[in-house]
This record gives sequence, structure tokens and C-alpha cells, in this order.
Amino acid sequence: MTDDNAVVVSGTGGVWSVRTADGQVRDAALRGRLKQDGNIKLAVGDRITVEADARGDAWAITSIHPRKSVLARRAPGGARGERIVAANVDQVVVVFAVAKPEPHVRMLDRFLVIAEGNELRAQVVLNKVELVEPAVVDALAAPYERAGYAVHRTSVKARIGLEALHDVLAGSTSAFAGPSGVGKSSLLNAMYPGVALRTGEISESVNKGRHTTVGAALLPLDDPRGGFVVDTPGLREVGLWGLPPEHLDQCFPEFRPLLGTCRFQDCAHDREPNCAVRAAVESGAIAAARFDSYLRLREQTDDPEKPWE
Repeated sequence: MTDDNAVVVSGTGGVWSVRTADGQVRDAALRGRLKQDGNIKLAVGDRITVEADARGDAWAITSIHPRKSVLARRAPGGARGERIVAANVDQVVVVFAVAKPEPHVRMLDRFLVIAEGNELRAQVVLNKVELVEPAVVDALAAPYERAGYAVHRTSVKARIGLEALHDVLAGSTSAFAGPSGVGKSSLLNAMYPGVALRTGEISESVNKGRHTTVGAALLPLDDPRGGFVVDTPGLREVGLWGLPPEHLDQCFPEFRPLLGTCRFQDCAHDREPNCAVRAAVESGAIAAARFDSYLRLREQTDDPEKPWE
């Protein structure tokens, strides 16, 4: 029995959970030649071909289909190299709370730069808006709306913004990212009851009997329009990889109309005279906090050994 339309749901080692075309989740191992090829790096979201043995009990992954996109970051723990978090993602949905915990805007900016660096569209979610005054939420949202991002103001308790966010997720494969405690699971459960529960079930299944670190998990959305959400605990430690410092400014959408208009073509937008980006910061057209994030990230891409904040 062969299934050419299976997808990797979770896994971090020799055994992977895969969702076959009939909607069943099964364990599957890489076929010998794929396992022996050190260049093969299977990821959650990969479209694959699987084959079952004659009894239909054991499944093997026999081929990996070409990817249309990847979401990648720096390997964690100071290791060198790239870690592919998920494959075939349509968008990154970055969730932060406006309070409890306090928002860390530089971390939010790093999430967005990772999305931009992987050429993925990004959505910003400001959650728990019932905890602060609307003016506080608007002030947090303003730099990102000015940069061109869709900013969703949400609250599970007050049932704010859930329908609009639901529509953004429907029909797409979305990586749900953000630090712990911001309410990602609560949001998903409010829109799709049981999704966070299934995340726990997958994590338990992946860890059962093996000493592995659970990575991303692909969850189907209960929606007639279809769609998947990738829960991404692997992005808790956020680091860029493979992005040349001179390309970092392209990952800030509000900078792009000004690129090439500075006095120097290789302008780093730091101390050079007649810098169009710095002039826009001084005029208020670009938020100072976003520019500060750019400068800090530029330092870190210039020096890969520098710790990530």
C-alpha cells in the first residue's frame, strides 16, 4: 500500500508521526537509503510518500517531495548551523501578550525577521487586550501597522478578535509562534476546541519510550476550508541563521522603500552620513524601537558568536 499524499505531523528522530491521505496518524520510519543519506533532514510539514508492509502494520517513508517553503532558525544552545522548524508553511503568526507577561518587542522583531528572512508572510497577534487600556494596545500595534503588518487584537476572555484570526488561519498552513505564557494554546482552543489537547497527545506519543526533545507539531484545523497550524516550541530560543548582515535591512518592510536612496549603496544605516533610513527614524516615519531592533540584530549577524538576547 502506497500513499503519495502523506505529511509529517511530528517527530525528532528515527520514528515520525505522519498523517496519511485518509486522515489517520501513523508511525513511520525513514527507508534505508533515506536514513543513510546524511543530507536528508526531514521536517514537520514535509509532504512525503509512505509505503505499508503487506499486513499494513509497518510504514516506511520512501521519498520526500520538494518543499515550497521552509521556516528555519539558528540551531539552539549555541550550536552552529541551521535548524528547519517546519516545511511548506504559508505564514507565520507571531503571538505576544500585551501584559502578563510584559511584551518583549525586540523578541517580537526577531520573530518577524525570521519570517521575512524565510520569505514568509507574517501576522502579529497582540493577545490579552482585556488587561490594559486600548491606548496601550494601539501604541504597541502602531509600529507594526506602520510597517505594513496585519495586527490582530485578541482576547479569549472577552471574545475579541477571534473570528478575524480564525479567518486568517483557515485554508493555510500557519506556524504559530511566540514566547511561553502569551496564550497561544488558549487562542487555538477558543477557535478550534481540542487543538491544544491534541498537541499534548502528540508530544506524549513522540516522547514515549524515547529521550527526545519535542519539536514542532502539525495539527489539522477543524474547518471546512481546511488548514493546518504548526505549534512551534522550537522557536522559544530565537536566532537567525544564514542571513548576511547586508541583507538584514530588507527584512524590515518599512525600510524597503528607502533602500538604495542612502548616500552610500552599502549603507549599514548606522553612522554613515546622509542615511535615508536614519532620516526617516528622526522624522518619526520609522519607529525608533524598530530601528533599535535592527541595530542590535545587525551587531549579532556581524558577530555570530555573540549571545542572543
